[in-house]
Amino acid sequence: MSKKVIDRLKAMFGDRILESSSLRGDDEVRVAPKDWRDVAAFLRDDGQTLMDHFLDLTAVDYPEREEARFDVVLFLRSMKLNHRIRLRTRVAEDQPLASLIDVWAGTNWAEREIFDMFGVKFEGHPDLRRILMYDEFEGYPLRKDYPIARVQPLVPYRQVEGIEKLAPFGDDEGMPFARVDWASRVAGADLPVSTGIGASTGQRKNLSQGAEYAGKVPVATDE
Repeated sequence: MSKKVIDRLKAMFGDRILESSSLRGDDEVRVAPKDWRDVAAFLRDDGQTLMDHFLDLTAVDYPEREEARFDVVLFLRSMKLNHRIRLRTRVAEDQPLASLIDVWAGTNWAEREIFDMFGVKFEGHPDLRRILMYDEFEGYPLRKDYPIARVQPLVPYRQVEGIEKLAPFGDDEGMPFARVDWASRVAGADLPVSTGIGASTGQRKNLSQGAEYAGKVPVATDE
């Protein structure tokens, strides 16, 4: 049923719809960053789509892709028509993308989270600052090449007047990934690992090489 939304977008935007798919009922279109906001607003306002329910907004990191590192993906639903659609675009590192706050106010925190975790900037966002990490945090932790053993700057504990807070983790309690000896854990196993671990241990990466290594992952047994 949601394929009607794809047909409607193709009829109205023509070759500005770069790709479309309907794999297992998940209907999706991809547009260029310059068309991101126009298509999003159309999906909300058009009488044949009526995407009035903002579901989610997230990003995906493809560090080995040369043309544009990040996919930004918008999930929408029409409560009246019961249509669902994913709108996707690709942006390069340091390439800003138009904010959708004036289309769906709920994208405010989602855009801040993407900025905080991936470093994607949203042009026109009224308050684009970190939402999960503290201001002194360096880097973007959901990028696949973020070093898993990195210890972030330690900042003094902040007392805030009128707010009761638990004391922070001690130096020996935080950063659990930094205390794992990944090199020993995966040595000689040829296991598929994340991009960050693969870069530091020489193991193969599983995210962009899945088909090539299908069936080669060791299976645990009771022996």
